[in-house]
Amino acid sequence: MAKERLYRNIAVVGASGGGVEALQKLVAALPTDYRGTLFVVLHVPPDSPSLLARILDRAGPLPAQAAFDGATFEPGQIWVSQPDRHLVLEKGCMRLAHGPRENRHRPAIDVLFRSAAIAYGPRVTGVVLTGSLDDGAAGLWAIKMRAGVTIVQDPADALYPEMPQNALDTVDVNHCLPLAQIPGALVRLACEVALPGGAEPDSRMELEVTMASQSSATIDQLDEIGTRSELTCPECGGALWQMEDPPPRFRCHVGHGYTMKSLISAQTERVESALWAGLRGLEESEALARRLAEGARERGHDRSALQYDERAREDADHAQVLRQMLRTIPHEVSALGASGGIGEEPALASGASPEGQTVE
Repeated sequence: MAKERLYRNIAVVGASGGGVEALQKLVAALPTDYRGTLFVVLHVPPDSPSLLARILDRAGPLPAQAAFDGATFEPGQIWVSQPDRHLVLEKGCMRLAHGPRENRHRPAIDVLFRSAAIAYGPRVTGVVLTGSLDDGAAGLWAIKMRAGVTIVQDPADALYPEMPQNALDTVDVNHCLPLAQIPGALVRLACEVALPGGAEPDSRMELEVTMASQSSATIDQLDEIGTRSELTCPECGGALWQMEDPPPRFRCHVGHGYTMKSLISAQTERVESALWAGLRGLEESEALARRLAEGARERGHDRSALQYDERAREDADHAQVLRQMLRTIPHEVSALGASGGIGEEPALASGASPEGQTVE
């Protein structure tokens, strides 16, 4: 009996800042007879419903819908990740998981890409579009290792070139294309036979998917896939294990994952939060010391009043030092919110389209 032919018809796409417009253009150019299935992760705020599925459903001829746990899929469909849930592919279905954040995001592009690489190997095409930092680079590397096809938007063509450029710096990609050429490449690849090849999924790759979907790992397992470092997780304070697979990255015991760039961004935000808390404390301490000084003078305790005045001056001087330090925090880091959303699309959370029109 002849073996069934398998095609490169599993396409996974990741985007961050500027991603709504880029994804609209991509799906608008796909034909009605597209033979692949498209899975999309966009960085969005975790606490608001995303309207991306509706936006993409209107943008092109293919039906787009929000992914849901256990859903099966067919060619010619677009599935969109939901806020605050990782999108994980398994053979024949998809899963939504509230696992630990990776690269400060949930959903994370790397989680989708890595799970697709394990489940579908050479059938997968991974696409990294516009965005900041480097989510997607490690997942793209996993796709390449499993003999899948890797596509990156030309950074010169991207609204936010950092994420595509980091992917290019990490992976020897198959195609670096302007956005307008990516739909055609996906159409051609979906008709191409996926020849067996590539490395088998190793324990590291599989454990990372397990951690994202089940928040499950033992210290012994982490010792097998990485080396304990002197660094700690900005989110939970646990020890970090360093992994050397491209790009070098870190995992903590409960599963939070970081590339070096996302880790320094998270650490800088944690330092900034501490500085703001310190500044608030010093300003409150200064105000209390001045009140105590006034009260001491009213009671004729001049010596105590002078001591409180000195304390207030010291607090004011220290607060000025912290203000100066806060001015030197890198702008792209200090602008982050608590959700860790570099490149998030606030329009999707507020119920507005990228053009500012309400999406009904």
